[in-house]
Amino acid sequence: MAGHGDSSGKSKDAMDDLTILNAESMMSNMKIINYSRTFMSIIAGVMAGIVGFNGVIGFVFYIIVMAITSLGLTAKANFSVHSYFDAWNRVLLDGFFGGLMVILSFLNLKY
Repeated sequence: MAGHGDSSGKSKDAMDDLTILNAESMMSNMKIINYSRTFMSIIAGVMAGIVGFNGVIGFVFYIIVMAITSLGLTAKANFSVHSYFDAWNRVLLDGFFGGLMVILSFLNLKY
């Protein structure tokens, strides 16, 4: 156990726990998530329009599709999200509202 005067043990432990992420790789990963969510929103919008999901049912369908997309992206990252992103909510929530606008556009395209 380190004493009050010995701070080298604490900083060494902190350095061992520090994860360094490459900014370019992070941006590339975020682009992939954005493209995946946009593509899945287009597909979900077309499917919801063909099947006739409107209103709350269409919104629930969108949430289910985005949950499956998030699960697929997390599985692609071998369930170690912190190795590729700075926070878990980047995989789960980024692009949610942008995709919502896309699905509304493609849902209304049917009419």
